[in-house]
Amino acid sequence: MAKDEWTEDPRRLLMAGPDFDLSSFDRSATPGWSRGKRAAKKAMRSRGKLLSELQERLYAQGRSGGNKRVLVVVQGIDTAGKGGIARHVMAMVDPQGVSLASFGPPTPEEARHHYLWRIRRALPKPGRIGLFDRSHYEDVLVVRVEDLVEEEVWRKRYAEINHFEKGLVDQDTVVIKLALMVSHEEQGMRLMERLDRPDKRWKFSSSDIPTRLKWDAYQEAYADVFRLTSTAHAPWYVLPADNKWYSRLAATEIITRELVEMRVQWPKPRWRPDVQRRRLAETMSPESLARSVAETEEVVLEAIEDSSEVGREAFTLLTEGLDAERRSAVHDALRVKRESFMADLERTIANKRELLAAVDPTLLPPEEHDAPSPDAGNQRAEEQPTEDRPRPDKERKARKPAKDKKAGKGKGKRARKGKKSKN
Repeated sequence: MAKDEWTEDPRRLLMAGPDFDLSSFDRSATPGWSRGKRAAKKAMRSRGKLLSELQERLYAQGRSGGNKRVLVVVQGIDTAGKGGIARHVMAMVDPQGVSLASFGPPTPEEARHHYLWRIRRALPKPGRIGLFDRSHYEDVLVVRVEDLVEEEVWRKRYAEINHFEKGLVDQDTVVIKLALMVSHEEQGMRLMERLDRPDKRWKFSSSDIPTRLKWDAYQEAYADVFRLTSTAHAPWYVLPADNKWYSRLAATEIITRELVEMRVQWPKPRWRPDVQRRRLAETMSPESLARSVAETEEVVLEAIEDSSEVGREAFTLLTEGLDAERRSAVHDALRVKRESFMADLERTIANKRELLAAVDPTLLPPEEHDAPSPDAGNQRAEEQPTEDRPRPDKERKARKPAKDKKAGKGKGKRARKGKKSKN
C-alpha cells in the first residue's frame, strides 16, 4: 500500500464545528493535503483496495444477518461535483453493495406524504452503503430559498432531521454527511463549460442561472444547515470543491476511515468447511480435485497476504494517536488473526489430500516438507516496506519450472476470481 500522505485526519480538518464560518471558507484549499493532484490520484487508487475489502466485509455481514449499514449524504449546489463522488469514489467498490438515490423535486405521490417519507424508503439495507445525491436537506435548503413552504414549517425541520438521523445511528447506521462547497467564480466557469461542450449541454438547465442569482440566499441556508444539524452522531464534513480531485480524495478518505472504525469482520459460516468440502469433492472428477489440491496453497496464501496487507493499512489508521501499549495490542490482534488463517490453511491442505487419497492416491502431488510459517508474512512486513515485499505466491512461481502459457492459461485466474464472488 502507498504511504498515507495526509498530514492529519481530514475529518478533524473538515468537520463543521460550532465555530465554523462558511463566509470565510476557502473553497480552493486542500486541507491536510499538500502533494498535488497526481499524488492524490495515486493515493485514491491505494485507498480503493482497502475501501473495497471493507465494503465487501460489510456486505458479507449483511448477507449473514448483520444489521450494520452506511449512509453517505452528499449535498452541494449545482456543479459542486456530487455526481463525481458516485462515479469516482463509489466506483471503487462492488456495485452489489451500494444503493444510489437522487432526490429532485418531489413527485405528486411524494408530495402527499411527510417530506421524510421518500427518504425512509430509500435507506440502505443491512450490509449496504447508501449514497444520497441530494437528500432530506433539500427540504431546508431549496424550500427555504424558493419560498415553497412557510418559514415556521421549515424552521421545525432542523430538529426533526436531527431526531431522524439519531434514530438511524441508534439502529446501526453510520451517517456520513459530505457538503461540497464550490466558489461562485468556479461555479460560473463550470456552467459556461456545460454550455460550450455539446456533450455536456444536457446537464445545463434553464433554471441554473436564476438559481445562481440567489447565491447569497443559498449560502445563508447552508450556513444554517451546518450550524443546526452538524451533531456528534452525524457531523457535517465541508469539503472545498474548487478542485474536484481534492473533494474526491477527501470523500474517499473520510468514508474509508469510518468503515475502518466500524471494525467489520468476515462472518463465520454456520456450516463446517470440511463437511461441505467432502460433499463437493464427491461431485468432482479426481483430476479436478487433484488440480484444486495443487492450487490450494497458492490461492489461499495470496488471499491471506492481500487481507494482511489491508489489515496493516487499517492498523495504521486505527492506531493514529494511540500510545505504544495500545498500538501493540492492536498489532498483536492482527498477528493472532494471521496465525489463525495459516493454521486453517494447513488444515485445509491436509483435509483435501485425504479426500484425494481416498479416490485416487496416484494423483497426490508431492507433499511439501517446509510448511508455511504463520510468522513468515509478519517477518517480511517488518523487514521490508510493503511496496517492495514479494508475495509468497510470486516466490513459489519463481521456483517452479516454466509452463506452456497457452496450455495453463486461466487456471489460477479462475481460482482468484472465485474467491471474490458473492453470488
